[in-house]
Order: sequence, then C-alpha cells, then structure tokens
Amino acid sequence: MIPKGEGPVLAGQGWGSIMRALAYVSAVALVLIGLAGTAAAQKSVAITAIVEHPALDAVRDGVMKGLADLGYEEGTDVVYSFETAQGNPATAAQIARQFVGESPDVIVAISTPSAQTVAAATSDIPVVFSAVTDPLAAGLVESVEAPGGNITGVSDMAPIGDHIALIKEITPDVERLGVLYNPGEANSVSSVDLLRQEANAAGIIVVDGAATKSADVQAAARSLVGDVDAIYVPTDNTIVSALESAVGVANEAKIPLYAADTDSVARGALAAVGFNYFDVGVQTASLVARVLEGEDPGSIEVVFASGTDLQVNKATADAIGVTLPQAVLDRAKEVVE
Repeated sequence: MIPKGEGPVLAGQGWGSIMRALAYVSAVALVLIGLAGTAAAQKSVAITAIVEHPALDAVRDGVMKGLADLGYEEGTDVVYSFETAQGNPATAAQIARQFVGESPDVIVAISTPSAQTVAAATSDIPVVFSAVTDPLAAGLVESVEAPGGNITGVSDMAPIGDHIALIKEITPDVERLGVLYNPGEANSVSSVDLLRQEANAAGIIVVDGAATKSADVQAAARSLVGDVDAIYVPTDNTIVSALESAVGVANEAKIPLYAADTDSVARGALAAVGFNYFDVGVQTASLVARVLEGEDPGSIEVVFASGTDLQVNKATADAIGVTLPQAVLDRAKEVVE
C-alpha cells in the first residue's frame, strides 16, 4: 500500500529515477559485455628464442611489426610474452613447458633448438617456427609441403652457393676455408654439409672449427689460425652469440671472416650475403596470423625466406689488408665504414 501523499512522487520523480537507474545499469552491462568480447577476441602469442643476438632479435621484432601491419594491435588485439634461453638447452625446455602451461593461442619458436624443445613439449598448441635452417632434418615437420601435427614456419636455409661465390670474388686465392659451428645444432650440421658440397665444387677444402658453447668460440677460432685462408660462420646461434671473439682472432691473424647473416657484418665480419632477419620475422607473422584466424598449422606449407642482401665491412677490410672489388662495393646494399 502506498502511503498517502507519496503517490505523485513515485509516479513522477520516483519512476524517473528508476528509469535512469535502469538505463545506467544497461549501459554498464553493455560496457562489461564489450569488455568481455574484447578479452575473448584478444589473442596471446608467446615467443621464445634460444639466445639473444641481433638476427634473432630482429626476427622477434619483425613478427610483432608484421602482425601489427595485419591489424593485430599490441595490447588490444594481441598480447605478447617473450623468453630467451640464453643459449642453454635445459632452459629452452623449461621455457617450452612454461609456455605450454600458459596455453597461448600460438607459440613462435625462433631458431632450431627452441623449435625442437617447443615441438617436444606440445602436440596441441599451434607452433610457428622461424629462422630454422632445415626443419625436415631437425625432425620438426613430416614434409615441407604438409608439415603435419601442430607446426609450420619459416626456414632460413642460407644461399650457400652465393656465399662461396662471394668468398671467391673477394679473396680468390682461398684454398682452405675454416668453418666455425656447433656440431650439436642440427641447423648448423645441415649448413656445413651444404657448405662442403659447394666448397668442394669450387675446389676449396673445408676445415672444421667446433665450439659447443659460446665460451669455446675464441679457442675454436684460434685453432684455425695458420691452417686456413678464410673463416666462415654459418647461421649458428652458438657462434653468432660470441661473434666478436671470433672476429678478434681473425682480424689479429689478418684472416677474412665471412658470415651467413648480414647482421654480423656490422659486428666485424668482412662480408655476408644473407637475409634481412627483420623481413624474415615479417614473413613469419603472416603464418602466425593465418593460425590465429583458425587455419590448421599442420596443413600450412613451410615458407622459405626470400630476398638476400649483400653487406660488406670496409673497416674490417682495411684492418686486415683486403681490397674489396669495386663490383662488390657497387652491389652492396650497405657498406660499413
């Protein structure tokens, strides 16, 4: 029963207040629904790499930039987590297990060791690898055309024939070529096998300089001094992470050191024909986006990195007494002075 005299209040101001309150509640509900929808739509991408060095860091940055260009705005459409194993395989396995426990929408594994540990840790969460030289030899895919399982990615199989041609063009008298690599990295073993084939065809003998950890790189480089005419560094994460120590040995001995990745040229390598690893990351982002949009990674063909740059280090050439041919300087995308 409505108390006497209060009817007009409830019928007028009272009902207006109720309607305004209902409108407010409705507005709040719509906002909450919108936020819930945003949270549901937001994707999570976990990125791991075996070690931090310029090439692998560039891949990570390229992935994030590529996804941004495809409409995945960080913080709104996608959130990232990143971990590096600092060159330690046990840490790489721990990171893989951690990411699997977090159950992201996609795990991006940069480098062969990281891809192998992630692939071993999950058969359910989609995995996109990048900067993996030979995914078939690494046991990551059933075939390049149809990877199978929960994985696909981008291979950075180096144009080793071009590397040998560049070595012959700059230093035509090279007869013995030292190669620094970690025999425990499947990608490096594949690269060195190809290097032997190309070098043998060019009449060059390949001499091994093995280093199983970064601390061994300097000693491995010193073991080649006096036995080789030049040194070659493939896309080996162990060697590249300690490249400056190898460069120091080579420069002191006046031995040209060539690299498979162009990021190493600014760090002292004489020359390199290789991929721009930021662009490799952008290529990887296109596969990540396809997976985020619902495609089965196992049915997405492995992509091979495209485009190669020539970079030379004139300061290194001057320091070791090598004259860079004008034709090489003319072709170079970048000359480090």
